[in-house]
Amino acid sequence: MNINILAGGPLERLPSFENYKTEEDLWIGVDKGVFTLLSQNIQPYRAFGDFDSVTEEEWALIELNVESIHRFQPEKDETDMEHALNWALSENPKKIRLFGATGGRMDHFFANVQLLIKPLNNNEEISVEIIDIQNKIFMTKPGTYSIQTDSDYQYISFIPISGEVEGLTLKGFKYPLTDCHIPISSTLCISNELVDDSGTFSYKQGILMVIRSNDL
Repeated sequence: MNINILAGGPLERLPSFENYKTEEDLWIGVDKGVFTLLSQNIQPYRAFGDFDSVTEEEWALIELNVESIHRFQPEKDETDMEHALNWALSENPKKIRLFGATGGRMDHFFANVQLLIKPLNNNEEISVEIIDIQNKIFMTKPGTYSIQTDSDYQYISFIPISGEVEGLTLKGFKYPLTDCHIPISSTLCISNELVDDSGTFSYKQGILMVIRSNDL
């Protein structure tokens, strides 16, 4: 099972959902994202949020069409997205995808990016990624990873997030590296590309944010 979570980010930042509407994909709506799912004829399995960004008419439609709604007060310690992600992690899916998590307010964007660290801190082997029309973002802990060519996301960047990254090795890339030290302020690993159908990256210490991007 995969769990797709749609938040209320700008509609123009959303990719096509056609590749994510399979029998394995369960859809969750967050705040305005619930209404967006209904508008695209996707049935939300659950809804999370304080729903302060929807109109009375939109809320009435959500109440009518979604069986399981988790509604919170606006004054709370977790964001609506974090509530939804916590529930998704508890279901132990193969993958969690966050949509509608970029664009608009920068504080919301950085909060959503920060949430990608949560399963790593909890030692959970669940892949969580943010996806929009131009980017895929995910976090990794030390290890060795295979990465495939994707024409929709040509460029690959590696950004140290928690502590300095030690021993970064890139194979199959236009700009390879061998056992490299990457300080947290470094931009050395921005905008790389695969030269083969697949490549690998590995490292020994730190947390890396991996961003796959393309030009629009």
